[in-house]
Amino acid sequence: MSDTAIPLAGVIGLPIGHSRSPALHRHWLRQLGLPGHYVPMAVQQEHLAEVLQSMPKMGFVGCNVTIPHKEAALDLADSVTDRAALIGAANTLTFRADGRLIADNTDGYGFLENLKHSVPHWRADSGPAVVFGAGGAARAVIVALLDAGAPEIRLTNRTKSRSEVLRKEFGGRLVVYDWVQAGNMLDDAMTVVNATSLGMTGRPEFRVPLDGLNPNAVVNDLVYSPLDTGFLQRAREVGCTTVDGLNMLIHQAAPGFERWFGMRPEIDETVRQVLLPR
Repeated sequence: MSDTAIPLAGVIGLPIGHSRSPALHRHWLRQLGLPGHYVPMAVQQEHLAEVLQSMPKMGFVGCNVTIPHKEAALDLADSVTDRAALIGAANTLTFRADGRLIADNTDGYGFLENLKHSVPHWRADSGPAVVFGAGGAARAVIVALLDAGAPEIRLTNRTKSRSEVLRKEFGGRLVVYDWVQAGNMLDDAMTVVNATSLGMTGRPEFRVPLDGLNPNAVVNDLVYSPLDTGFLQRAREVGCTTVDGLNMLIHQAAPGFERWFGMRPEIDETVRQVLLPR
């Protein structure tokens, strides 16, 4: 018998039962013939620090973090990449051999790669962008859009004060709208992103009126459970090009997998098929 440790990784969130990250990483491990396991972990916010401190002792080499832990994970890290620091949230954690926790954020990378592959003609600088939400995922989307050249980002969140914090952090290209007036910011927007959990399985529906959408807009929902959300269905009725959140999940996962298990996974249509609902 070998005493070589089998690397462990996983995803921490609450809820976590909807996550397709375990299926994704298990597929890559099998495809590449690598030893390792990737497990979902439902963790309460008050237990996050204790759990992260314990994981290296249990053989974990890293983990992903999702709602609602992305911002808290950044604060708990021993070292933070420039990208994660700029975004103000982490989604990819790596445990060094000495137990130190390194925080990174690959959400913005995954977001842009998803749009580039799904809509090759998409350009961030083609017009204003709209972002619903002000959490960790929204932070990553905003930074990615700004870096890609979006001339203006119209931001709204159910708690307006959180949007105002982001406007102060990221500057004058962000314009904050009240949630009750969110339908008024869509008219000439060319990129529209739902970065909230609204519409996710088990969560309230996305209720903002979308009849003001520009038919030429690209509309992206970061939610991928269900894959075809009500938000995307309503956008298609207006005539918009729609992009679901599944490929963002795939693209953001690849850098972490490579760090933890030592090989870069291939991203092809086979991967997406593995994750589609049966």
